[in-house]
Amino acid sequence: MQSNTACSEEERYKVRKLEITDKNKGFMELLQQLTVCNSVSDNEFQKRFEELKLYGDDHVICVIEDATSSKIVATGSVFIERKFIRSCGKVGHIEDVVVDSSARGMQLGKKVVDFLADHARLTGCYKVILDCSADNKAFYEKCGFKEKEIQMVKYFI
Repeated sequence: MQSNTACSEEERYKVRKLEITDKNKGFMELLQQLTVCNSVSDNEFQKRFEELKLYGDDHVICVIEDATSSKIVATGSVFIERKFIRSCGKVGHIEDVVVDSSARGMQLGKKVVDFLADHARLTGCYKVILDCSADNKAFYEKCGFKEKEIQMVKYFI
C-alpha cells in the first residue's frame, strides 16, 4: 500500500473538470502564464463558473491538480460549436491550454489535450480544432493535430 506522499505519477496528476475550489489552488495564476489575465474576485469567479456550468458538456474546462501540493498545474478548455453543415454536425474548439512552468516536460499538456479531444469525440464532434503559436506547432503535432489553413484575428480591445 502506498502512502499519500509516494503516489504514482498517474495518481499524482489526474485530469478532471474544473471545480469551484480550484481558484484557491492557483488556477488563475496558471492562466497568467498563458496570457493577460487580470485578478478576478471570488464573486466574479463564482459567477463565471456558474454561467459556464449551464452549458454542460458544450463547454468543459479541465485541470490537472498535483495531488502532493494541491496546486493546479495544467488546464485547458473545449467548447462545442453546433453547425448546420455536415448534417447539423458539431465541432470542438480547444482553447487556453497551459502547463505550469514548474511542471513542463511531464506530458501533462498532452494529457489535457487528449482529455479535451476525447470529450469532443464522445459528444459527437466530427472534428476538433485549435489555434496555436508557431512555437507550439510541434507539441500539437505530437498530440495528433496537423496544420491546416490560416488563423486571422480582429481585436476589439
